[in-house]
Amino acid sequence: MRTTEGCGPTPGSGPDAAVIWRNRALRLLDHVPLPIAVCEYGGRILIANRAMAAEFGRLPGQLRDRRILEFFTLRDSGTLEALAEAVRLHRRSQYPARVSWTPADGRRRYGEMTVALVGDTPEQTPSLLLSLNAAEPAGEDPPPGPQAGASPVEARILAAAARGDTTAQIAREIGVTPDGVNYHLARLSRRWRVPNRTALVARAYATGVLAPNTWPPRPA
Repeated sequence: MRTTEGCGPTPGSGPDAAVIWRNRALRLLDHVPLPIAVCEYGGRILIANRAMAAEFGRLPGQLRDRRILEFFTLRDSGTLEALAEAVRLHRRSQYPARVSWTPADGRRRYGEMTVALVGDTPEQTPSLLLSLNAAEPAGEDPPPGPQAGASPVEARILAAAARGDTTAQIAREIGVTPDGVNYHLARLSRRWRVPNRTALVARAYATGVLAPNTWPPRPA
């Protein structure tokens, strides 16, 4: 068996090597500080890293086979619609999901989770790779409907749209897929009850999401 300096033994090929690489990947996942979980499409947790389990005062193995929605509440039902549409069209994209949860300290938290559809082939039912990548301070859930504000990611997307950036340009700047940008914009359009990007930008200025009298546009 070959060795690589600093990396330990390097597995060869075959079933044993696949197991070694899988175990190595799981160990690396446990050292990632970002809370991460892998679920079946139906929501059953297959893997959770230490950071995800620690949010709830548990060990990773204690989350296995539980339902992810036992721990998180979706704040926008459009997420499920977007995922179902992506599966129907055999897409493998990332989607943002606004969630709330109650961590081990008992104080309700709000934030954003990235949901990535992953699988070996487009025809297979994908698994869900979840990463909790933005947590807002504890507090009251923002009100539904057109009075609701925008998340930090949505505010950055609106600022880029106000500059006239294309969907592809916004996606590169924000670090999401073009589908993710369109999902955010569509969700804001439903929430604020406006028909297009121009109206979204106007609403963002009117509600204080974007800073007034500045160029280039930026979140307030």
